[in-house]
Amino acid sequence: MAHTGTHSQPVRSCLLLVVVSVCVQQVHGVWPLPQQLHQSADRGCLSPQRFSFTYGRDSAAQTGCSVLDAAFKRYFSIIFPDFTKGSENRLQYVWSEPQPFVVSVSVKTGGCDGYPDEDSDESYNLSVSEGQAVLRSVTVWGALRGLESFSQLVYQDDYGSYFINKTEIVDFPRFAFRGLLLDTSRHYLPLHAILKTLDAMAYSKFNVFHWHIVDDPSFPYQSRTFPDLSNKGAFHPFTHIYTQSDVMRVIEHARMRGIRVVPEFDSPGHTQSWGKGQPGLLTPCYKGGVPSGSFGPVDPTIDTTYKFMESLLKEVKFVFPDSYVHLGGDEVSFACWQSNPNVRKFMEKMGFGKDFTKLESFYMESIMNMTAALNRTSIVWQDVFDYHERIPQDTVLEIWKGEKYQAELSRMTQAGHRVLLSAPWYINHISYGQDWRNSYAVQPQNFSGTEEQKKLVIGGEVAMWGEYVDATNLTPRLWPRACAAAERLWSNEEKTLNADLAFPRLEEFRCELLREPTVASESLTVWHQEEVTDLTALYKSNRQEVLQDRDTQSQEWTIRIKTQGL
Repeated sequence: MAHTGTHSQPVRSCLLLVVVSVCVQQVHGVWPLPQQLHQSADRGCLSPQRFSFTYGRDSAAQTGCSVLDAAFKRYFSIIFPDFTKGSENRLQYVWSEPQPFVVSVSVKTGGCDGYPDEDSDESYNLSVSEGQAVLRSVTVWGALRGLESFSQLVYQDDYGSYFINKTEIVDFPRFAFRGLLLDTSRHYLPLHAILKTLDAMAYSKFNVFHWHIVDDPSFPYQSRTFPDLSNKGAFHPFTHIYTQSDVMRVIEHARMRGIRVVPEFDSPGHTQSWGKGQPGLLTPCYKGGVPSGSFGPVDPTIDTTYKFMESLLKEVKFVFPDSYVHLGGDEVSFACWQSNPNVRKFMEKMGFGKDFTKLESFYMESIMNMTAALNRTSIVWQDVFDYHERIPQDTVLEIWKGEKYQAELSRMTQAGHRVLLSAPWYINHISYGQDWRNSYAVQPQNFSGTEEQKKLVIGGEVAMWGEYVDATNLTPRLWPRACAAAERLWSNEEKTLNADLAFPRLEEFRCELLREPTVASESLTVWHQEEVTDLTALYKSNRQEVLQDRDTQSQEWTIRIKTQGL
């Protein structure tokens, strides 16, 4: 059996608390709640020096599996957060030789160098008994979920000793898409804040990072094809951008935690920052028959718009490996289009009359067809469906509006579309007290429709919009409030409807989140040229070109560390 080489620590003893005649038998919960969980009051003591992860002999993945090798190291630090090499010198009362404890991990398929996708199997079985735990899964992604559950089963007593109860878990997610949206346009989020969020997502078993990377206020994505988009559209062309290396860093950090990265480039609205670096893209607004000097949404009447969008989407496919891309399509103001005489002429020519929803439909249908031609699946906001647009059948619709989302779920699924629910989980809105209970009470499939319709609800996501959120308040606003949706999207709904019963587990999980090591921020300080070069191996074939300018980008990164104090 192959062991990771990181845990061969000197042996020390496990403290026996003789002063307590009967130990309190503590059974700890897991968040989100597994589908099946059986625990015994019997428990064993764990010693960091005698603890190890290993690959099962029948496992398709063995030593050298990038995802699991890194996970073993990461979870050792998570399970034993207080452990240091000098900790054996602490004063102890009574000593006893500790027993070894081995966590054996077996997966049926390899896939260590791939990316999680919409069809990834995240199921796992975990059996904890005396001196060992056996974790079995179909994929490495399921193994990651099992390791997370195992880490939450370990607890400390008041004297600092580590314990775990005998446990049997059979687990799998209720929904395949469990997302979290970050808005990096309204307030720029430094890289360490994004990576830290990915860490917390993994603890809660979220598996999709919806990166709302650009919007009206700023365009921080540094495009290789159109560099002026960030040069002129970002809050600052140097300190407030995401270089190609930054994006790759996020994608790789997410991959190692079984998280997909789905980018959103929202258009034709929400594009004011685009126009600064791409003249002619936005519609000129008119007042009194003459241009007013202001601009509206993307101009859907000219060929250059579609050539630009096609080039941008090709780059997005090149940079982001996930099969999904979010195209937006929401909140398009028609006032500027109405004021522009060229747009009105185009409307007349196309037979749209004065119905500007048809103009938006014309644009969105063209963009969705481009995405399909690139072998990517489009996600669009519900506005696109509400305007009765001709939507490709495999397009995923996302509901974001108001309290009447059940009726929208019925209409969309009746039309045969897959749906994501986000409307009840806009947690950038805050209220006094335990507002997580509102998120916890959501029932995503509680709408009028057939069982086949309800199967078309593929999941949902928490949205953290950035009007009033930046790196200073992102983490406390997200966690543990987002955990309520995490459990709703993973766990059996019938077993998790009672928020009062869930509260003790959530309270405990919040404490665990506070204790987790800050892997993201620590690793960021050593992100330099050699590591950028190392990433080349991760992006084979056509992805090699992304790092052509790695030397320049590494120099930029060094300066950014100094200027931003990361």
